Amino acid sequence: MKSKPNNETANFLDKEFEKAVKIASDYFNNINEYDVLPKISPGMVKNALPHSIPEAGENFDSILEDMKEIIIPNLTHWNHPGFMAYFNSSSSGPGIIGEFLSAVFNTNHMVWKSSPASAELEEVTLGWFRELIGFDNSFYPIIYDTASVSTMHALAAARENLNLDIRKEGIFGRQDLPAIALYCTEHTHSSIEKAAIHLGVGLKHIRKIECDENYSMNPKKLEEAINNDIAENIIPFAVVATIGTTSLTSIDPVNKIADICNFYNVWLHVDAAYAGVTAMLPEFRKYFAGIEKASSIVVNPHKWMFTPIDISVLFIKDRDTLKNAFSLVPEYLKTSEDDTAINLMDYGIQLGRRFRALKFWFVMRYYGKSGLQKIISDHVKIAKTFAKGIASNSNLELFYDVNFATVCWRAIPQNCEDVNVFNKNLMEKINSTGKFFFSHTVINGVYVIRTVFSSYYHTKEEATKALEIVKKSYSELINS
Repeated sequence: MKSKPNNETANFLDKEFEKAVKIASDYFNNINEYDVLPKISPGMVKNALPHSIPEAGENFDSILEDMKEIIIPNLTHWNHPGFMAYFNSSSSGPGIIGEFLSAVFNTNHMVWKSSPASAELEEVTLGWFRELIGFDNSFYPIIYDTASVSTMHALAAARENLNLDIRKEGIFGRQDLPAIALYCTEHTHSSIEKAAIHLGVGLKHIRKIECDENYSMNPKKLEEAINNDIAENIIPFAVVATIGTTSLTSIDPVNKIADICNFYNVWLHVDAAYAGVTAMLPEFRKYFAGIEKASSIVVNPHKWMFTPIDISVLFIKDRDTLKNAFSLVPEYLKTSEDDTAINLMDYGIQLGRRFRALKFWFVMRYYGKSGLQKIISDHVKIAKTFAKGIASNSNLELFYDVNFATVCWRAIPQNCEDVNVFNKNLMEKINSTGKFFFSHTVINGVYVIRTVFSSYYHTKEEATKALEIVKKSYSELINS
């Protein structure tokens, strides 16, 4: 008799999956009934759940009931239309289904042979993405989980590019190993510094380059810093430029920075994790001038392309250097296809690679180029409309121009002893309504509120409501 080892799973799905789908559809239909930020304190969820694994397995209905009663109400709801904090990561229907099916197949394409379709679909999907955002074919794209990990791999490749034999000899106990320096600005994402720590560069050798009045890297100051290090026998090994910084979405002049890097033979990594997808719109290509000169670029589809967390794409020109930094092939992973196929395990710290490309493929196929362009273009228009509403109010001001879909603003109350404290209280008052969630930054000692419009669920109506709650919260705070 033919065995059917997966019958139990199939039967379980037949019986229970419809319940989970119902929860999911109810969640999206009723998401406005939840506070975008739960009103709880640390430990409340943990204390509401059993502290030990059950002795015997539980009925699935009771598990789903706990999820509905304890977990869902106490989530921060990233898909909520009022979620306007950080950089939005929202999931679309096609992306959700792709994520589910990747769990069904549960593939691991560490080597081509371990899941050929997974490996090759990643190549096809990323080829589409590269074409969509107009990056040069000389860039080889590869999927990681987050921009932090993509950046770490890019900088590891940059270090390998120095030919210091670190792969074999390491960095400790070596008298022949010179200091190396990395260049960025104070507005560069903290993941750059984390990567530098991990790679042995050390915080001591991170150079924070001065910015101009637009909070963009000053190329002259960069070149000065590089020359100062060379004079001290410190090797400049990488520059990180950003298109769309985390705090303000400021833009470093990539073209000028690239020319400097080319002259001094320094690796240029461009962080476009948030704003990279806007390169699909002709009116935003000006921000990407010189991008073809970069050594590596990171773009996150989960930030602004409606693909469930997590998926980050690293574009790298010299993939052989990346491979040299990480490739290690034990006998049990060697295959007869190694000479003709790409084994993605060779290009990163991780061995296992889950099927992230599937959900991204679903999203790009379902919406298409024009569909994605329209959604992102609409988000930019919504952000600019919100910004006009802020600027037209005498009690509020825009702190920074809207480059993409992030609005940086603050209140300017008259006769206020501490404007920063007022703005902090204003943001907390807005967030306490449960209808919206804004985040903040501090720039040169100034507390700035950030409102981001890049969720799949953001509309003009939501932006109008957000502006109304800003004005209402300001009035209540000023009169309290």
